[in-house]
Amino acid sequence: MLDLAIVGAGPIGLEAAILAQRARLRYRVFDKGALVDAIYRYPTYMTFFTTSERLEIGGHPLVTATEKATRKEALDYYRKVAHAEALEVASYHQVTDLTPDAGGFRLTVCAGGDDEHTVRARAVALATGYFDNPNRLGVPGEDGPHVSHYYREAHPHYGRDVVIVGAGSSAADAALDLWRTGARVTMLHRGNEFRHSLKYWIRPNLLNRVAEGSIRAYFRTVLRSIETGTVVAEKDGRQLRLPADQVLLLTGYHASDELLRKAGAAVDPETLAAVLDEHFQTTVPGLYCIGSAGFGRRTSDVFIENGLAHAEVATRHLVARLAQTPGA
Repeated sequence: MLDLAIVGAGPIGLEAAILAQRARLRYRVFDKGALVDAIYRYPTYMTFFTTSERLEIGGHPLVTATEKATRKEALDYYRKVAHAEALEVASYHQVTDLTPDAGGFRLTVCAGGDDEHTVRARAVALATGYFDNPNRLGVPGEDGPHVSHYYREAHPHYGRDVVIVGAGSSAADAALDLWRTGARVTMLHRGNEFRHSLKYWIRPNLLNRVAEGSIRAYFRTVLRSIETGTVVAEKDGRQLRLPADQVLLLTGYHASDELLRKAGAAVDPETLAAVLDEHFQTTVPGLYCIGSAGFGRRTSDVFIENGLAHAEVATRHLVARLAQTPGA
């Protein structure tokens, strides 16, 4: 019987693990992918928007070449912290079911193939983030081999036609990176302009590239279908057929509510956000959501830096709760 099962080995889950270990709790972290898997799947040459000290966990300094960490520096850092703290992390172990039972919870954990087993824990912290769950458009061809909800790097697309659906910072970053590398870039967005949340240092560059025709942008445009080498869209009532060797659907992500519902936790049906108290505990006692895991479609409410505070609050509450539990 664990005191705490942590689902998700991102920065928030690792922070919870460090705090649990220092509080002498019996814990384990489970993740269906690699350590900090979402960061691993970020664009290869990405630089974080936030400054390095805000990404730190467990009081370990993150030393970087500039004020802001690159993806590679972050991956190196979190690996070294996990090693230095000797954290109990089970990578490539997916939690497929979560059920409250007497004295805590029963988790079904699958390590691949037929290797499925049960883990029991007095409390569970969901720290699964949102990057695994893209906002799908539901258009024909969305699952095609040349379609992706994620952007990695520009080099393979030199001299090719790339269509990007989306108008936020991720879409803008990808568009500029692809343009610099020699791709022919077209952006589609259903709104009248780029999103107001677009990073302030990106906006002028992108607007200038669009104004000079280096990047084509179609506003008030809805994607209707994706075909081999082409996308079909609709703008102001007329059909557009645009060349597309690669299609990037960068329309955002949302946190899954699957484990929350299986555990019986209350979830808002529209936002998919969990009902949480001031300790980030759900309506099921002992089940916590830290980081963006409990915020459903409200992904802009939580970042790594304030998600780390969630881990501290939830862990402190759990330690106090277990101290009052006989036999814990």
